[in-house]
Order: sequence, then structure tokens, then C-alpha cells
Amino acid sequence: MQLRITPKPVRQLVEDGLREAIVTGRFAPGEHLPDRMLCELFGASRTVVREAVRLLEAEGLVTVLPHRGPFVAVLPVAEAAQIYEIRGMLEALAGEGFASRASQADRDALRAVHAEMRAAADAAAPEDLSALKRRFYEVLMRGCGNAYVPRMLAPLLSRITQLRLLSMAAPGRLPAMLAEIDAIVAAVERRDAEAAALACRAHVRQAGRIALAALEASLRSGRTAPGTEA
Repeated sequence: MQLRITPKPVRQLVEDGLREAIVTGRFAPGEHLPDRMLCELFGASRTVVREAVRLLEAEGLVTVLPHRGPFVAVLPVAEAAQIYEIRGMLEALAGEGFASRASQADRDALRAVHAEMRAAADAAAPEDLSALKRRFYEVLMRGCGNAYVPRMLAPLLSRITQLRLLSMAAPGRLPAMLAEIDAIVAAVERRDAEAAALACRAHVRQAGRIALAALEASLRSGRTAPGTEA
């Protein structure tokens, strides 16, 4: 049987590329995104670029200022705190569901990526550990038995990706983060749904505390004011 591959429209390619550049920190909060620069970067027309910007504005990743154009959105501390609060609830639900409903294949996959995280902890860059952690959560979401959890969580995580990298890079955070992940895996191995939920929520609470402190410091310094080059 021949597989048919449907190419993505140019607008979607630009949208995906710009989203990736924002959430990975290539474009910092408050950074200007002029049409000319985006057209040159993605090799697309101004019409396509503006449509992609409009869609990312709807997601909250871009702010368009009158007479000044688009900027990478700055996440207010209060909004970030609310996202972490909801994230904690959703990830607790995922951990609870995974511990009680995950297949053996999903449990094996979670154990494998956890082992990779542990092996890479001392030498890997924060971006590489972040990629491993994303894989960990992909397995957790896949095996939790509730399709609405990852759907609701995905846009929230896009909004705080840069904060998650800041949190992971904070002094002393890496061993604490790994210990928190260990607790999640240990609860899953015991099939203890309540303990898995508590471990997931505790992990998000600690990550949020560090990330919000870093965001507050950044905003106080004025580095992420809208319309200010970062």
C-alpha cells in the first residue's frame, strides 16, 4: 500500500516555526517581530506571516500593539500563577490515571525515559533535559486514560515553556526535579494512584515557585517589558 503524504500549507509551516521559536526562547518576551524580519526568516509573504501572527496572538503568544506591530507576549505573574495552578491539577489527574489505568507497554516506556533522564542528568544541557522531560510527559499523558487532559494542558504549557526552562536551570533545581520525578515513577510502579497524583502536583508546585520568582525578577528589571528589545 502506498502512503500518501499531505504537505502542510505555508501558513501552517510559518505558524509552527514561529511558535517553536517563541516557546524555545529564540525570540524573548517583549521582543519585536517586524514583518520584514519574519518574511526573510521563513521565506514567506507578508500576508502569510501576518496570518500566522494573528493565530499566535489568539493563543496569547504574541501581542500586537497599535502602530508598532507584533511583539512576543510578556506573561504577567498573576496569569503565570494561574497557569501553574491549573497545570498542577491536570498533571495530578494524569498521574492518578496513569497509575491506575496505564498498560504495561506505557509503564515500560515511562520507566525507560525516566532512566534516560537519570543517565543524562549530569552532562545534558537544560534544553536536552527539557526534551527528555517532554517525552516523559508524553508517555504519562498517553497512558492516563483521559484524552481531555493533554488537550487542555498543551496550550497552557506553550505559554510557560520559557519559564519551565528557567526553572530547570535554577541553581539546585536539577537534583530536586529528578527527585520529584522519581517520586512520580515510584508511585506509578506501586500502582498507587493517590500518591502519583500528589507527587505530580508537588512537582508542579515546586517548579512554579521557582519559575514565578524568576519571572518577577525579570519583570522588575524591565527586560521583558512589551515593546522593549530583550
